[in-house]
Amino acid sequence: MAVSTHRRQVRDRILREAEGYLELLMAGPSKWDLPPAVRDPMAHRVLDSLERLDHSDRHSAYALYLQGLAYRAMERYRDAIPPLRDSADQDPEDSHALLALGWCYKRIGNLNLAIEALQEALAVDENQAIVHYNLACYWSLAGNAEVALDHLATALEIDPKYRDLAADENDFNAIRQHPGFRELTSVIV
Repeated sequence: MAVSTHRRQVRDRILREAEGYLELLMAGPSKWDLPPAVRDPMAHRVLDSLERLDHSDRHSAYALYLQGLAYRAMERYRDAIPPLRDSADQDPEDSHALLALGWCYKRIGNLNLAIEALQEALAVDENQAIVHYNLACYWSLAGNAEVALDHLATALEIDPKYRDLAADENDFNAIRQHPGFRELTSVIV
């Protein structure tokens, strides 16, 4: 009993350490916007922390998710995909790994898989504004204005703060002049 309690305490401490390094990476004015000379060593500390976990704990959904986020922080999107996919497969009720997975697929130019990952996330929780917002971005990039606008409308209904983000989002350049986009993003006073 004491051994399992000690093992659990060590595991939890290591996971908190990895989380702490990720929080430091994201604490700047713009997430993931640190210079590589600062960002990459911090992300490697996440990976080094996770390596200290027992084998079974290292391959848990949450540890894999943290590993994927560390690779994503270093802009190693292809390396981030396998642990994020494994995390999502192990914990299909947690949409965070699917959201990060879609983000990585988009950055390697695979919009189909990015959209698929976020569709999976919607099946888990259809009330997440960020999932709808990102789907709107991806569908806009894919050239489907109607589906993009439907997701953008849903995102704005859930959380109106995305209206300000949409105004500057380059992913919407293809639909920026669409009357539906202009209607959704205009502010009525």
